[in-house]
Amino acid sequence: MAGKIPQYFIDDLLARADIVPVVDSRVKLRKTGKNYSACCPFHDEKTPSFTVSPDKQFYYCFGCGASGNAVGFLMEYDRLPFPEAVEKLAASLGLEVPREKLDAGQIKRQQESQSLYQLTEKAAEFYREKLKDHKISTPAITYLKNRGLSGAICKEFGIGLAPPGWDNLLNQLGTSAEKTEQLELAGLAIRRQDSDGKTEPGKRHHYDRFRNRIMFPIRDQRGRTIAFGGRVLGDDKPKYLNSPETPIFHKGRELYGLWEARQANRELKRLIVVEGYMDVVALAQFDIRCAVATLGTACGEDHIQLAFRHTQELVFCFDGDRAGRTAARRALEAALPHMQDGRSLRFLLLPEGEDPDTLVRQIGGERFDTLIDEQGRPLEDFLFDLLGEGINIQTMDGRARLSKAAAPLLDLLPKGVYRQLMFQQLARRTGLEQDMLEEIIAAEKARSAELARQAQPAPKPAQKPAPKTAAMAQPGEPTPPPFGEEMPPAEAYDGPPLDDDYNPPPPDYPDESGPGNTPRRRSGQYRLPAERMLIALLLHHPQLAELIDDSSRFRDSNDADLQLFGEILQVLHKNPALNSNQLFGRLMNLESKEARELLPRLAMSHPIVGGQGQVLEYDPHTEFSDCLRTLELAAERQRKRELLDQLKTNGNQLSTEQLALLAQFRRKKD
Repeated sequence: MAGKIPQYFIDDLLARADIVPVVDSRVKLRKTGKNYSACCPFHDEKTPSFTVSPDKQFYYCFGCGASGNAVGFLMEYDRLPFPEAVEKLAASLGLEVPREKLDAGQIKRQQESQSLYQLTEKAAEFYREKLKDHKISTPAITYLKNRGLSGAICKEFGIGLAPPGWDNLLNQLGTSAEKTEQLELAGLAIRRQDSDGKTEPGKRHHYDRFRNRIMFPIRDQRGRTIAFGGRVLGDDKPKYLNSPETPIFHKGRELYGLWEARQANRELKRLIVVEGYMDVVALAQFDIRCAVATLGTACGEDHIQLAFRHTQELVFCFDGDRAGRTAARRALEAALPHMQDGRSLRFLLLPEGEDPDTLVRQIGGERFDTLIDEQGRPLEDFLFDLLGEGINIQTMDGRARLSKAAAPLLDLLPKGVYRQLMFQQLARRTGLEQDMLEEIIAAEKARSAELARQAQPAPKPAQKPAPKTAAMAQPGEPTPPPFGEEMPPAEAYDGPPLDDDYNPPPPDYPDESGPGNTPRRRSGQYRLPAERMLIALLLHHPQLAELIDDSSRFRDSNDADLQLFGEILQVLHKNPALNSNQLFGRLMNLESKEARELLPRLAMSHPIVGGQGQVLEYDPHTEFSDCLRTLELAAERQRKRELLDQLKTNGNQLSTEQLALLAQFRRKKD
């Protein structure tokens, strides 16, 4: 049984492989300086923004943010799972992929999953055979024909029949107690409530989950049957019944019809997201081979990410009733964080009482396609009209309400041209400047944070000793500040000095703006913020990790960038021989989506540029040490700010040591 691919082999494979010919064999590259460029294969563009670096063995698109190494490119372009991409790259170099020996627990889990895959496939075959059995299938075939489905399309989607009765599948596949338990684990059988968990000869402890239903097998991205959806033929409830979550099926991560759509299209120009299985199959019957459906759950971020891995355009086609509009709103909110430049999102809400299945049978596939092109509303129109329902934007109050509702949603958009255009659209509709909209976002975030803080249980006040006077100080203790018996008012102290005036970076400098991310300027040079500069320096010069012994203080930080810096340090401390290419391969497995998007942008950008955007030379060790020192000073300033705030809030509750520190900020009197 195949085990996991060893990490050492993946590192060696990335060290041997050259990404340039891998990409060039699929996308024609052109030499541009020390890198190569082309129009991005993952989104439509006229000006090349797709860059391949032979030095870093990395690709990055400055338009849509697609990035990765040679293995990642094969996964995205050839649509391969990770193991198959590794095997394909290894085969091109004449290498055989080794596999790690599995421990007993891993072997058991893998055997269990393999058994479930085999079982669900046997169940799918059983249901298909029952649909061919004319003694029991006449009502089902009549139903399918009345819905306009041909035998060919039913065969392609593997549609079958769960016949009436409580134990048809159990009699076929549950021939032993162990196999019956597997059917339960696969979600195909249900244990009787009156069962005591014991197995008694001649007594049935389970019954079939699916009975008298049209069966739609759900396939994963490799075409394996992992679950089922069943449409009832009689009057039983519910009308549609789905498999429960199992070790091989997680409904929030799968899209019904995606495998079939990929088989029918070499390149998916778009995916149409609908609500039901029958909608997907009906559209395929009319030669619209790009429809998918969620599996009895709202469209979530995992669904969006999965869909965008296969196309750059999504069209949500839902019923026009209240439920359909609610589903569209949820899909919109889930999609916003993933709307990178080059991606498109549209919405088509059908007339009330219609769904894609009924409508396509009325007007045909060609007209349905035209309807999407003509009436599918772009995200920006749909969002503003949806939020503007019941709001009169001709009034000041209406514009304020629209701004307050829309600005936080637009803040979910990733940085890029599309985000800027959306804020400009909101500004035009409300008459507010973008700066004001940013203030609304900040205020909403502060309000949410305050509500969350208020929801936290109040901490018990700590007992603090009264401050000591000079006469009370013991030998070796710091002497209290010379203010006499009474402490001066809080206004007698100044906070830390403000930062230098900010000068905007050159136009082509990476956009790292935001709280705490102001680019630093020095003598006409622009540097990344210290936190991100440290990350960039490690990506360009992994050997700098040797200068820091302990990464835990960064991983334990409250700052996301410093946490990421600490994670990279940890990887390099455990694997000091990694080069930049191998390091990228490890870091692409990070859980944080934000981190995976940030890393390639930093890796493909120069850390220091001049006022006109020219690349400037720098000493890595000096810059690294300078950034660490900058962070230390910032931490010291923050600590002093907190002491000052505490003084202003709590009066005499500061300790002698704290008062001595605050004495530095005593305001000089005129």
